[in-house]
Amino acid sequence: MMLIALIIRMVSAGPVLFKQERIGYLGGRFLCYKFRTMFVNADTGIHRGHLNQLMNSDAPMMKMDSKGDPRIIPFGRLLRASGLDELPQLINVLIGDMSLVGPRPCVSYEYENYLPWQRERFNALPGLTGLWQVSGKNRTTFTEMMELDIKYARTKTLWLDLKIIFKTVPALVIQMWDTWVKKNSRQQPAQSRSVDPARSGSNGVCLSDAAFMTVVSGGTDTEHRRKLKRNLYG
Repeated sequence: MMLIALIIRMVSAGPVLFKQERIGYLGGRFLCYKFRTMFVNADTGIHRGHLNQLMNSDAPMMKMDSKGDPRIIPFGRLLRASGLDELPQLINVLIGDMSLVGPRPCVSYEYENYLPWQRERFNALPGLTGLWQVSGKNRTTFTEMMELDIKYARTKTLWLDLKIIFKTVPALVIQMWDTWVKKNSRQQPAQSRSVDPARSGSNGVCLSDAAFMTVVSGGTDTEHRRKLKRNLYG
């Protein structure tokens, strides 16, 4: 944490920590801490618009980072993809506002747009990691995130918490890989990409990054959704 604080201080002017009011257990408000990964006075209205779009669509919960966010400081994207920017929330855990495992605390303007059934997720303390984070996270929709958080609030046990904790590091590795792949996709213009035989179909057509990852992993987003629904509904 000291090393991260030093890096932030070196690459960007402003405070090391970012403090923001969040909504936690039973709708209570608290001050949430994290390492600052954006430039000071960055426009938060952009995030609000992006969040509203995710809440009202069936699109995966992708962060704006994947599209290239100019508000992020150097090394900020790495900190966010690895989850290291959330480490100061250990302070919130010690205070009692958060737990190691639970739904992520949301911002106030997100809470105001929740439907009544979605607020059941606040029946559990917010956490550093949770069932949603280890169940696909950026590949799930907003509604699927709500269902996972509510499932956790209804069934939370010590054994479930331990399983989620052990699954967190592999989930973060996958998230970092996805971020790296999307970053390279943006940097390489389509016209300059060469055809790699390993990435070509039988007719010699070059596969997209998403299609190539499907071949390598042996799975698709659709299959992931089916698995997720089996976990949710049996």
